[in-house]
Amino acid sequence: MTGPGPAKPGATPQARSTPGPSTPDEIDLSGPSPWATGALLGLIEQAAQGVLVLCEGLTRDELLGSRLTRTEVLRQLSTLTLSATQLDAAVQTAMPELDWAGWAALAPRLRAPAGPALDEALWFAVESLVPATLLWLRFYRQQQPRWFRIGL
Repeated sequence: MTGPGPAKPGATPQARSTPGPSTPDEIDLSGPSPWATGALLGLIEQAAQGVLVLCEGLTRDELLGSRLTRTEVLRQLSTLTLSATQLDAAVQTAMPELDWAGWAALAPRLRAPAGPALDEALWFAVESLVPATLLWLRFYRQQQPRWFRIGL
């Protein structure tokens, strides 16, 4: 599960006749609604932090056996996957280290009925996708704070 995933339907980058920007400072993530990018990245970051806090110190069996914690983790992951899949393709391309395809693939798995498949998807997200995503978002927030701004 690597590489940028698809953006929401209808969100396509405009074609260029000249080569695209070569450095992150030159990448324009403002698109048609600059506040949306910052808001979605903020939601992703906040949900990822929530999952880490909820799962800190828990084993797989403890997480899966806790009705309340499990329910809240699933809610946070649903927020994260929805936000990640709504980001414009240009945003996803500008942050290639994040596993956008992994988040897109996880979304339907989180809606599966209770059972081993859901348990595996939940634990994979908690142990792999969330920590890696949060790590790279922190990096990008430091390197490109304007991408995370909400407002004009």
